[in-house]
Amino acid sequence: MRTALLENAARLVATEGTSGLTLRRLAEQTGTSTMAIYTHFGGMQSLRQEVRQEGFARLRTHLDTVAASNDPVADLARLGYEYHDNARENPHLYRAMFMDHPQPDGDDDIGLDTFDLLVAGVRRCIDAGRFAPADPVPQALQLWSAAHGLMALMLSGLLEDDLALATLESSWRNLCQAFGDDPGRLDRSLGKARRAVGAPAARPSTGRFDARHRD
Repeated sequence: MRTALLENAARLVATEGTSGLTLRRLAEQTGTSTMAIYTHFGGMQSLRQEVRQEGFARLRTHLDTVAASNDPVADLARLGYEYHDNARENPHLYRAMFMDHPQPDGDDDIGLDTFDLLVAGVRRCIDAGRFAPADPVPQALQLWSAAHGLMALMLSGLLEDDLALATLESSWRNLCQAFGDDPGRLDRSLGKARRAVGAPAARPSTGRFDARHRD
């Protein structure tokens, strides 16, 4: 019941915004009573907090599957692929965890542990000499922003899944090269990551977007 309530709450937030989530509507769509919501969560504020926690917990589960190897850039790319897979598998939770604002009782650190994993991945690339010496936090923010923007476009139906995945790889390639990686080594690392997760090779065409801008 708790999982059903969280997933239905996430769907209401993702499709209708936070104003669409009410205890009565959630109870009706889950086939339970408002009392059951109070029993599991104590009220609306706790419910919304739990939705965000659940979303980031599922993301963390995906990211934790990436074990450190002797190729930190490939490992970094695999974090990007896992980010994509989580968004595809949990579309409502993914959208809800970023649409709702932190609650006023100090839950603004929810999800920061997932960002810490990305920072650690960038730091490994710097320590291994693949990236130039730098503060890893701004670089991690750039990688996250690129991934998040593409997932938002994919979940909105504006990008097909395979195009979003290909663009994720190409955008992270550009960023990693800008961070100082050698283009040849970078391509080998990205290929290694792609094969590890069974992702398709990046396709050169952008489909209908190409057609709209041909001379």
